[in-house]
Amino acid sequence: MENGAENKWGFEDKQEHKAAPAVTVKTSLASIIDSVNKNDPRPVVPLGYGDPTAFPCFRTAVEAEDAIVDAVRSGKFNCYATNSGIPPARRAIADYLSRDLPYKLSADDVYVTLGCKQAVEVILSVLARPGANVLLPRPGWPYYEGIAQRKQVEVRHFDLLPERNWEVDLDAVEALADKNTAAMVIINPGNPCGNVFTYHHLQEIAEMARKLRVMVVADEVYGHLTFGSIPYTPMGLFGSIVPVITLGSISKRWLVPGWRFGWLVTNDPNGIFQKSGIIDSIKDCLSIYSDIPTFIQVCES
Repeated sequence: MENGAENKWGFEDKQEHKAAPAVTVKTSLASIIDSVNKNDPRPVVPLGYGDPTAFPCFRTAVEAEDAIVDAVRSGKFNCYATNSGIPPARRAIADYLSRDLPYKLSADDVYVTLGCKQAVEVILSVLARPGANVLLPRPGWPYYEGIAQRKQVEVRHFDLLPERNWEVDLDAVEALADKNTAAMVIINPGNPCGNVFTYHHLQEIAEMARKLRVMVVADEVYGHLTFGSIPYTPMGLFGSIVPVITLGSISKRWLVPGWRFGWLVTNDPNGIFQKSGIIDSIKDCLSIYSDIPTFIQVCES
C-alpha cells in the first residue's frame, strides 16, 4: 500500500457521508446546559423535561413496581418472547384500548414494541417504498422526520393552526397529498402543543384520509393526559371510516420511560390492512428486531 494507506482501516468513519445532526428538544437542552458557567454559584433549575429518576417528584407508581417484582420472582417469564410480544401483554393492551372503542380489539391486532420509538420505526419501515411520502404535523415530534430520512421516505408537512386550538389544516393536507402519499400522522394529545383534538375534528380527519386513500397513524402516547375541558378521543374510534395505526406506550402515564414498553395497534374492522399486505409487512419488520424483555410485558396483564 502507498501513501500511508496501510494504516487505515476499512471501517473508518467517512466524514463526507455524515448527515446533518437532528435538532431535538434534548439536543437543544444539552447545548444550553453545556453553555452554563460551571463556576457560577447560583443554582440552576432544570425545566427541560420530566424524568422519574432525575426528578423524584415524578414518582413511579408502587403498583407498577410491584408488578415488575412479582413477574421477575415468578420465574415464569425468563423465556424468549415472540417478536409481536407475549400473549398476556397483547391481550391486556387490546382490552385496555377496547374500552374506548365501539368494537373489540383482539390480541392479534396488537404488536408490542420497545417503546413508542420502535413503533414509529416499524410503521415508517412498512410504508417505505420508492417515491413514497408521508404527511407530518408542524409543529410535531421531530423523531418522525429523522426515521423517515433514514428510511428514504419523503416528508411533507401540514400546519397545525394556533388560532383554532392547533387543529389540522385540512386544506393543506388535501393539497399536499398525491398518489404516492401513504399516510398522515397525527399526535393527539398534541406534542409539543398540549392540545386535544375534538371528536368532530378527528372525524373530519378520518373522512379526509378516506377521501385521499391514506391510512392515519395516530400517536397517542399522551392518551388521557389532557389539559382543558376537551375530553380525549382515540382515533381508533373512526377505524370503520379509515384504517388507523395507533401508537402508544406506558412511559408517560406510569412514569416509566426507561422501561421501553410500547405498542403498535391496527384499528381496522374492515380488514383493509390484511387485504393490502400491511399486516404481513408489520410482522416481517418486527422479525428483524431482537426479542422484547418479557418480564416488563407481564406488567400489562
